[in-house]
Amino acid sequence: QVRLVESGGGLVQAGGSLRLSCAASGSIFSINVMGWYRQAPGKQRELVATITSGDSTHYADSVKGRFTISRGNANYPVYLQMNSLNPEDTAVYYCNVAEHGGRWMIYWGQGTQVTVSS
Repeated sequence: QVRLVESGGGLVQAGGSLRLSCAASGSIFSINVMGWYRQAPGKQRELVATITSGDSTHYADSVKGRFTISRGNANYPVYLQMNSLNPEDTAVYYCNVAEHGGRWMIYWGQGTQVTVSS
């Protein structure tokens, strides 16, 4: 069982930056995909970025060139650096881990609020 806790959200002006962290308790299998998703009010949860255990990354078109996903260590396995933020980035951001130890298991954090003011 893996427990995820996000941090680093907050209120920032347009053009600013934030760095989100995801703390993990419990070990994660080496075959995994880690990601960040977000959900704005009244909208469905959407993918922001993912990184595989082979370090392949994927970004939503809306964040390409502005956001960077990266891996950390066992305690903080994934980060999201967000630059040039705009009000459309306002959402609750969720950390996600999908691990394969015989079968795929998926874990979510509780989310951290990011608010970008214009």
